[in-house]
Amino acid sequence: MVGRSLGPSSAVDVTQERIDSFARVTEDLQWIHTDPERAAGGPFGGTVAHGFLTLALLSRFVGELMRVIDAPAAVNYGLDRVRFPSPVASGAIMRAVLEVIDVREQERGVLLTSRVTMTADGADRAACVAESLTLYPGGRLR
Repeated sequence: MVGRSLGPSSAVDVTQERIDSFARVTEDLQWIHTDPERAAGGPFGGTVAHGFLTLALLSRFVGELMRVIDAPAAVNYGLDRVRFPSPVASGAIMRAVLEVIDVREQERGVLLTSRVTMTADGADRAACVAESLTLYPGGRLR
C-alpha cells in the first residue's frame, strides 16, 4: 500500500451552520467565521471555515478512504506536518485524497502514516495538507 493514493472521498458540505457550530464548541467566534455581513467586506469576501474545522474533517476522510478490517479500532495517534494553503469558504464542498506514506507493525499494533490532501471545489490550492498517524491497536501486517 505504500505509495498508493486513495480517493477522492465523498463530498462534505461546509455550511455556515457547520462553521457556526464549530465556533460555539471551540469558543472561536471570530467574525471572519461567524458574521457573514462583516466578513463580506473582509479579506476573503465572506465567511470561511476555521482551519481547525478543516483539520477536524481529516478523521472523517481517513475513516472513509482507509479501512482496516482485522483491527478492533482505529485511533488518532497524531499529526506531523500540517498546512492550510487556502481558506474554505462557507458553502464550499470539500473532498480528500489519501496517500499511504508508511505502514509499520509495532508492539501495540499497526501504525499507518498517510498524507491527506483536502480540497474545496473551485479553489486553486488545497485547503489543508496533513500527515496523519493512525494506530490500529492489535492489528498485524500480513
